Amino acid sequence: MTPPGRRPRPDVQALIDACTANFPALGTEFTDIRDVRTYFADRPAPPPPRLPALHQVTDLDADGVPVRVYEPGSEGGSGDRNTPAEPRATPVVVFFHGGGMVLCSLDSHDGFCRELAAASGASVVSVDYRLAPETPFPAAPEDAYTALLWAAKTHPDRPLVVAGDSAGGTLAAVTALLARDRGGPALAAQHLYYPMLDPERSSASYEENAHGFFVTADHLRWYWQQYLPRPEDARDPRATPLAARRLDGLPPVFVVTAGLDPLRDEGRRYAELLAAAGVPTRYHCYDEAFHGFMTMGGDAALPEAKAARAAAFAELANLTS
Repeated sequence: MTPPGRRPRPDVQALIDACTANFPALGTEFTDIRDVRTYFADRPAPPPPRLPALHQVTDLDADGVPVRVYEPGSEGGSGDRNTPAEPRATPVVVFFHGGGMVLCSLDSHDGFCRELAAASGASVVSVDYRLAPETPFPAAPEDAYTALLWAAKTHPDRPLVVAGDSAGGTLAAVTALLARDRGGPALAAQHLYYPMLDPERSSASYEENAHGFFVTADHLRWYWQQYLPRPEDARDPRATPLAARRLDGLPPVFVVTAGLDPLRDEGRRYAELLAAAGVPTRYHCYDEAFHGFMTMGGDAALPEAKAARAAAFAELANLTS
């Protein structure tokens, strides 16, 4: 039910309704992870989307962490057997999928990663980090950092970027901190798409957008409970970079938030803190969008999704050195 005074555009409302109808009521009706996993396993598979052609897509082992590597094809080619583009210092994007540290996988974000590689010219390393509650914090950030080290080793002399949506945006931000504090690898940028940063869930947007816009405050509370079973871990910067004592020395950041998202204000706050610490910061809030909008592609994608994706992909394309 849409909160009083909040009336999304008809196309936005239609997509909110469709997403809500196909998602469990986490934290209220669904509280046991076994029931949640059964819910998703029993859903009929959607029709496969039209995917951009790439030179190669390969599942690999990144020193114990499963990854899927997307290599873009040459301009004007077609199919996965394209001749690759001439070697140049295009970026390598280490990407972390969303899902509250509990849900989603390489497959759930396969289409987005393919589009990211095709549109930006970057190689994409999508990371299958361990999920909570079976493997709670700090497994996910340690897997993320291991995958980053592997990407740096296997793609030397190319700009490295960390990126992710929602919980994946959190992991991208955390991995940037770990790279700074553990002596590398050097990063060219970090892309944070509506990151999940505040275990206390204390911002005004949590109240303003608590219900009615697909992802709810109840969902997010449940995610944090699965991921951080020990309350004291909420103060660990590996769980949320908002707990970091210092934010200087981090790579340039590109932050996207959505106006109808409970997470809106914490993403904005982190962007403001980074800018105050001297980190080159680009921030944009898409006021009419809701959580998850950037990875909802295809013909039904919102104009905001197309604009945000285009801006993000252009930022990455411009990182060639």
